[in-house]
Amino acid sequence: MRRYSKHVYVILLSILILSQFVGYVHGLESVGSWITPPIALLIGLLYAFICGQAYPTHNKKCSKMFLQYSVVGLGFGMNIEASLASSKEGIIFTVLSVSGTIILGWLLGRKLLKLERRTLYLISSGTAICGGSAIAAVGPIINAKGAEMSVALGTIFILNAIALFIFPSIGHALGLDEVQFGTWAAIAIHDTSSVVGAGGAYGDTALEIATTIKLTRALWIIPVALCTAVVFRTQGKKIAIPWFILWFIVAMVVNTYLLDSVPTVGSVVSGIARKCLTVTLFFIGASLSHDVLRQVGLRPLLLGILLWIMVSVISLAYIVFV
Repeated sequence: MRRYSKHVYVILLSILILSQFVGYVHGLESVGSWITPPIALLIGLLYAFICGQAYPTHNKKCSKMFLQYSVVGLGFGMNIEASLASSKEGIIFTVLSVSGTIILGWLLGRKLLKLERRTLYLISSGTAICGGSAIAAVGPIINAKGAEMSVALGTIFILNAIALFIFPSIGHALGLDEVQFGTWAAIAIHDTSSVVGAGGAYGDTALEIATTIKLTRALWIIPVALCTAVVFRTQGKKIAIPWFILWFIVAMVVNTYLLDSVPTVGSVVSGIARKCLTVTLFFIGASLSHDVLRQVGLRPLLLGILLWIMVSVISLAYIVFV
């Protein structure tokens, strides 16, 4: 199978893209409806485990590019006033949870698991803010080695894949409404792609809430990076600012105040963005292979799991009972 892995990759990707956009042809609307974001991720995961990684560099670049464009496109389907009003409580909790998660991760990593401080800090930052983007931002600041970056990214990536499958099921089992689930997903799931995927699987309102809160949370990359430079005593390191968040806000403003008289435009753009997000999750799934799992190791993965469970339980309790 590995001999033909590149051919299989191209065929799967072609079928996936075709199935997403053939629905725009009259009479074929339901052809690709069964390929949801979790299914696209599963297809990518199965490919990676059976065939290995055919185009690792291609997957990385495409997943990043498609994710950013998709997030901006989703902004054209959102009303900025309604989004900010409905996510106000989640934003307040985000401020408290970011610092608490990093501190908790540091204590667990150093005192319990005896991890090297750069590795545990990368995992804690990724859990606290926005997964791979946060790791990519703080990694150069703390002079993280390539292996340390890979371990942290692999840990977060594995948990992201799991979250996309189990969070919607847990939300339905607990009877969470879409606002509650969107807030919980944005806080407890690491990466933006899985947050948007889980929110989309739960409902339109959950998607809007989850995306808004998650991108607000991602803005914490900047203050956390500055604090990191002070704590680790590094100077002159460039901070990777996620500029696509700014364009997401611009898209919401345009949709709210300029496209209100022609809502079809925003609806079409956001619909295409959702389909692109589904393709993005295939790229992400195809990046997870046996090699990535072996490289992560037990203790970093254990830290990621413990931290993830604690953040998920505490945030869920806050959302439901406070």
